[in-house]
This record gives sequence, structure tokens and C-alpha cells, in this order.
Amino acid sequence: MGKVIAVANQKGGVGKTTTSVNLAASLAVAEQSVLVVDLDPQGNATMGLGYDKNAQETTVYPVLMEDLPVAEAIIRPEVGTASQVPDLVPSNANLSGAEVELVDQENRERRLRAALDGIQDRYDYILIDCPPSLNLLTVNALVAASSALIPVQCEYYALEGLSQLMEVIQKVRRRANPQLRIEGLLLTMFDGRNNLANQVSEEVRSHFGRKVYETVIPRNVRLGEAPSYGRPVLYYDALCRGSRSYLDLAKELMDLEVPA
Repeated sequence: MGKVIAVANQKGGVGKTTTSVNLAASLAVAEQSVLVVDLDPQGNATMGLGYDKNAQETTVYPVLMEDLPVAEAIIRPEVGTASQVPDLVPSNANLSGAEVELVDQENRERRLRAALDGIQDRYDYILIDCPPSLNLLTVNALVAASSALIPVQCEYYALEGLSQLMEVIQKVRRRANPQLRIEGLLLTMFDGRNNLANQVSEEVRSHFGRKVYETVIPRNVRLGEAPSYGRPVLYYDALCRGSRSYLDLAKELMDLEVPA
């Protein structure tokens, strides 16, 4: 049974999509079968994996709202690259109305979980790229997930909002998904030359201890450039610091699955 990880933080610009796309690619290169579920109406994960979000006729929207089998929404890479490229359930602006529409749906918080139940055994990892808000889409992701991976930007307000996210995770655990746990906190956009970044890193580690990954994602020009080419950074510049960091994160994630 594959592990379902929600990449979540209600703050925008902290590296959720960058992490979803590049961790997925790094796991795929490590010969893991990976599915990315783009649950953000902006569709950035869809574009970051090389697909035109506006050209997608089938997306995550009918999976959530019309009971379309998720297998019918999955985009698979071309034969020959499949072993090193993640599968994708795409998203686009059609998902924007789902937050309001879900309110009237039966089992509104469990729609994504029900959809993924039928395919979870096909993948080693399913990564859900959440929107930058604590809305019903994010709650659906947390109910469907076995764990939450939380990117934390190394900036002054890094811890702002984390307490609210932790409260939501606790509520989901109590009411709908007792197995949900914190997979880890990932420090992103780190610049070791910056005193503030070092202070933030120390503060996050002092608050969350071993829940913080040893791997830190640096500020890296190539990480910023890769999405404009519709590629994970590993396929854009395999030797850059951003690529090496996400490969390290994938290894750390997989190593944590091995019993000591």
C-alpha cells in the first residue's frame, strides 16, 4: 500500500509546489512509483511537470465533484520515460469553485480519500500538492493522507500560521483520520550566508526537534528557472544544488521507511 503525503502549508510562496514536483521526480529517479495529485486551482504542479493546464479535459475536479474514477484522470508519461517520471492527476481553474460546491456534497471531507482508495496500491508514494489555504480542498488532502509534509520558508514569519495548521491536523486526526501524522517539516529557501535564515532554522528545530528534516532546500536559481521550462529541476540541471537537495530529501524520506 503506497504512502499518501499531503504537502501542506496555508502560507503561499513557501515551496509546496516546488517540493511536490521535485520530490516526486527524485523519488521516481530512485525507481519509486509516484503519483502527484495537483489539488491547487492554480495548476502549478501540472505545469511544473510539463503539461498545459488549460489543455486538460480531465482533471481532479470531476474526481472530487462527479465521482469520476481517479484512474481516468491520471496522465502517464510517454513509454520509455515512465520509470523516471511521476504520474499526475492535473488541475486547472475549474477547481476554483470546488471549495463552495463541496459544502453541499455528502462526505465532503472524504471525497479525495474515497477516490484514492482504489489506486493506492499501484504506487509507492502519492504526493498531494495542496492549495495555499486551510479550505476544504486541504482538509480533503489531510483526510486522504497518511502524513503531512510541511515546507517552511526560512524567513522572519516562518512560524506564523504553523500553530493553526497543527490545530487543523489535530482536528482531522480526531474526527476523520486517526492515522494522520507529521511526516516532517522541510526548511526551504535557505541561505546560509544570511543570519536570519540561520536563526529561523535554529528556531524551527528547537520547536519541532527530530520532525525537521536534516535536508535543507537552498535558495537556488535553477529551482526558480525549471518551472518555466515545464520540468522538475532534476531534468533541467541535474548537478545544481537544488537537484542534489531534493535527491537528498528523497533518500531521507525513503530511509525513514526502513525500520532501525
